[in-house]
Amino acid sequence: MSGTTDGRSPRSVALVGPFGSGKSTLFEAIMEAGGAPVKRPSDPRNRPTTTETRIGHCSFLGDPWTILDCPGSIEFAHQACAALAVADIAVVVCEPTPTRAMAVAPLLKLLAEEGIPHLLFINKIDTLDGSVADTLAALQAHARCPLVLRQMPIVDGADVTGYVDLMSERAYRYRKGQPSELIQIPATIAAEEQEARGRLVEVLADRDDALLEKVLEDVRPTPEELYRDMHKDLLAGSVLEVLLGAAEHSGGVQRLWKTLRHDTPEAGESAERRALEADGPPVVQVFKTVYAGHAGKLSYARVWRGVVKDGATLGGTRLGGIHQFPNGEAAKVAEARAGDVVALGRLDGVATGATVSTGAEVEALPFPDPPPPVYALAIATTDRKDDVKLSGSLQRLAEEDPTLTVMQNPDTGETVLLGQGEMHLLAVVEHLAKAFGIKVATRKPQVAYKETIRRAVHEHGRLKRQTGGHGQFADVKIDVAPRERGAGFAFVDKVVGGAVPRNFIPAVGEAAEEAAKKGPFGYPVVDIEVTLVDGGFHSVDSSDMAFRTATSQAMKEALAKADPVLLEPVDRVTVSVPNDFTARAQRLLTGRRGQILGFAEKPDWAGWDEVEALVPEAELHDLIIELRSQTLGLGTYRHRFDHLAESRAGELKRGAA
Repeated sequence: MSGTTDGRSPRSVALVGPFGSGKSTLFEAIMEAGGAPVKRPSDPRNRPTTTETRIGHCSFLGDPWTILDCPGSIEFAHQACAALAVADIAVVVCEPTPTRAMAVAPLLKLLAEEGIPHLLFINKIDTLDGSVADTLAALQAHARCPLVLRQMPIVDGADVTGYVDLMSERAYRYRKGQPSELIQIPATIAAEEQEARGRLVEVLADRDDALLEKVLEDVRPTPEELYRDMHKDLLAGSVLEVLLGAAEHSGGVQRLWKTLRHDTPEAGESAERRALEADGPPVVQVFKTVYAGHAGKLSYARVWRGVVKDGATLGGTRLGGIHQFPNGEAAKVAEARAGDVVALGRLDGVATGATVSTGAEVEALPFPDPPPPVYALAIATTDRKDDVKLSGSLQRLAEEDPTLTVMQNPDTGETVLLGQGEMHLLAVVEHLAKAFGIKVATRKPQVAYKETIRRAVHEHGRLKRQTGGHGQFADVKIDVAPRERGAGFAFVDKVVGGAVPRNFIPAVGEAAEEAAKKGPFGYPVVDIEVTLVDGGFHSVDSSDMAFRTATSQAMKEALAKADPVLLEPVDRVTVSVPNDFTARAQRLLTGRRGQILGFAEKPDWAGWDEVEALVPEAELHDLIIELRSQTLGLGTYRHRFDHLAESRAGELKRGAA
């Protein structure tokens, strides 16, 4: 699959786009047209959601290709970003619906900032309800460069039956499951076609003086000139080429293939874009890690330079196999060369995103950082005997998925998974059961509440116990007072005259701090000062243990009398949304006991706002679910602990006490 008939290098295409745009259907149609059909679901309407990048290898007109089908759900967006880091070109798949155009805005911004060549494929054109012009106008609002419509739809009544290629001026009729049929341009749209072609030429002429001169002299440019300018401007990021199709019926797929073959940069050009020198030892970058049962660890990687042979040493580790995926199934190959995207076996010790070489260490190529987590689930094994292997299994899952964080909460004792949403973490739980045989129960994580006191109290603790032989005796008098928020626990010794011997005072301080770990409401008590002011002892019966017990008794009584109050953690939350949804975001936050601090334009994000608020942590669990449901899946947030605040739950508990 890595050979080619005309010396062209292997190239890779990443299919990206919003959830529901039909990327997976397009992937299957592209693979079939490339002579390597993959297994399709019997009922496309019940197609499972893509949760990880699919890889397929095929060829088109003798050229070897890798097709990367990236997840569309925002919860798995990092996988798409990782695939884009190794792709030569991206196809942004969207629907012909103006109201959905906003969903591609983050992708178009990312691609433009990273300088990744890309084009737009308006899928499901057979469902067009309105005009392509309206869809283009909506998309243009989110693109940094002019959109250039390459094709014009042919509409027969209410149906889109084909298209006119505006560069070659050829018309095609869609045929379900087959390549489109060449037809004459319908006379009814000839004038409209000329206008559309004129707009295409004008956009390209803005960046080509020779072409502009022809336009001014009313000389008709040749298709070859237009192909050349489109290729040049697309790679420079000056224009965004737009194609039409209906992947479910293979409509427009052949034209997409030919466009990709003509406009996708060669492997050497992509390496140059990544500032990688042409000469030197082989360079490989890992963009995805999978533990594949008996096959062990597979590192999906792009070969950026040179040839890598099976058994070679990369990053100090000997390869245990090189795999490609014709028809979507793994097949071993002897070598991979620059431009190939392959799975490398048993590359232990090499993390996702790492850049390795067969020679000396190389400078790491850029790789996207995982986004901060926005959703959490506490887990516990349903069978206690699985506790032993849970930790190792979670470590592997975290290695596979950089957006997954595993945390052992020291305050609640829970094992907590943090990720990009409910679907993401439920997929992790399902994978844990299938791949490692560990079933876990999930629940909402507990909030790490704290307690404090509102007034100072004086308390006396006395232990006198005689059980035959040496008894136990200790007497302590303590003052317990509140401190400023965040000041923590403090112990002060003010004993005078030896009322409590110096050797017993440390035991009093330790017992007081230990007693503060569980207050009247059952949570740790913070921001208090305990002062030992007086006490008593017995020369024979007093001991460290006796003073610990007396102090614990005094602390329990003191905390209950000191007007205890429950404290809840409050986070500083920054919500990012398109400005059409700013008001909704504010209402959502205030509805969760949030205090709005303000909002402003999001830096470097035209048309987006950031809303800042203080929100109790107890209200954040499912915030991302509601936020996305109200913002077309685009809204997100980041948060950090800000302070502890008195909780209304504390008032209720005191009232019931």
